[in-house]
Amino acid sequence: MRRDLFLRIVNALQNHSLYFQQRDDASRRKGLSPLQKCTTAIRQLAYGVPTDNLDEYLRMGESTSIKCLFSFCQYVVELFGDRYLRKPDANDIQRLLKMHEERHGFPGMLGSLDCMHWEWKNCPVAWK
Repeated sequence: MRRDLFLRIVNALQNHSLYFQQRDDASRRKGLSPLQKCTTAIRQLAYGVPTDNLDEYLRMGESTSIKCLFSFCQYVVELFGDRYLRKPDANDIQRLLKMHEERHGFPGMLGSLDCMHWEWKNCPVAWK
């Protein structure tokens, strides 16, 4: 993930939720930063690492990592769901098809992993 995208997500969560703001604990020590909380959630989602695997790297306990993950998912859906997590409309599909064709040279393929639905003579990849 690009750094500017990551920081945009962190800032949006920090402004949206009290949970993603850094606060002092009962002994007036600084709590976990928004960067730590977002990093643990994204690492769990991206790599499928168990929550106790992050305790030394991010100095965060297992239960806190789990709470970060659930809070992260909830707030990302609230903040970005309408724009990025919706079904594509006809304009979106046409734009994606055009971008894919320009980049990969496969016309009319959206989300395809292979060209199994094509006839062999039309498949641009020669399988041997």
